[in-house]
Amino acid sequence: MEIFFDSEILGAYTADIFVASGSTLEEAQIVADHLIDANLVGHDSHGVIRVVHYLQWLKKGWVKTNAEPTYVTDSGSVLVLDGGFGYGQVTAKAAMKTGIDRAKANGVCLVATRNCSHVGRVGAWAEEAAKSGLVSLHFVNTSGFGIRIAPFGGKEARFSTNPICIGTPVESGEPVILDMSTGQIPEGKILVAINKGETLPEGMIIDGSGNPTVDPQGFFDEPQGSVLPVGGPKGSGLAFMIEVLAGALTGGKSGHPDNETANMVVNNMFSILIDPEVFSSRDAYGIDVNRLIEWTKSSMPTQANGQVLVPGELESKTRRARLKSGIPLDELTISEISKVASTFGIATPLLKMAAS
Repeated sequence: MEIFFDSEILGAYTADIFVASGSTLEEAQIVADHLIDANLVGHDSHGVIRVVHYLQWLKKGWVKTNAEPTYVTDSGSVLVLDGGFGYGQVTAKAAMKTGIDRAKANGVCLVATRNCSHVGRVGAWAEEAAKSGLVSLHFVNTSGFGIRIAPFGGKEARFSTNPICIGTPVESGEPVILDMSTGQIPEGKILVAINKGETLPEGMIIDGSGNPTVDPQGFFDEPQGSVLPVGGPKGSGLAFMIEVLAGALTGGKSGHPDNETANMVVNNMFSILIDPEVFSSRDAYGIDVNRLIEWTKSSMPTQANGQVLVPGELESKTRRARLKSGIPLDELTISEISKVASTFGIATPLLKMAAS
């Protein structure tokens, strides 16, 4: 059974937990807001289910509270930030704020962030850029714990789930955001399936012996299973190149068990922020993107009552619905978060809106 919760109350509760664990109120709010937003758009794998894991990582020393990102390089249109192994949402937010300002001033900005903990839902950073009228591309890898994807033709994992995200502003409309993993399924969604007691669709994962399985727990059993790459050799090749862009190019390193951070959760992100005005007029760009959206959506649906969606449209619809009806959480996730909160003496508030 899923229970629906008010997003504002759940967000305040989540922030209280992070404050109790040692974060400043500002840091706690940044992380909590990001997690709640992921739930609102339907990316529950990157939502409050992560609270328990983040605090486990904090206890292990994989995450540092209140770590201030430092600028390794600041040369106008090129920025390199080191997160100091703090919360990735904090470093990514700082990187996007400065990167957006520089792209507006210079037409383009290349932003590398390295040595962060989990940066969360990457689409959120493309949305930030789109709100400022910028096109953006984002590539993320893990140079520590979290190697999950088997290369095409292989039985053993060699890449992290390596998301790629591309976003564009839309004149008088919601931005179009492509936010995808190069694996068939992100690890967080496997965790969600375990908590809900569900199986996975076929073709998503293999167990530690390289055999196909639909059992999410089989992915985590020893020996560790692997996620299959999306699109077979194409996804595998894309995952490899994201290791190059997000890992090697940023200085954060590609994923490898020999890395000194191999037992930590470490994200690196390479972002490209572009002002359309430097290539054509903003008006011309906006008109053509709108024409493309209309042309795409004019395709006849394959099913009666079906609908053709552009990237990010489902997330926008989900956000509107969940702001109204609440965020659905399974009972196990609720129980786990409540147990963590109770260790800090935080009582679980009346979050319930309705049951389904």
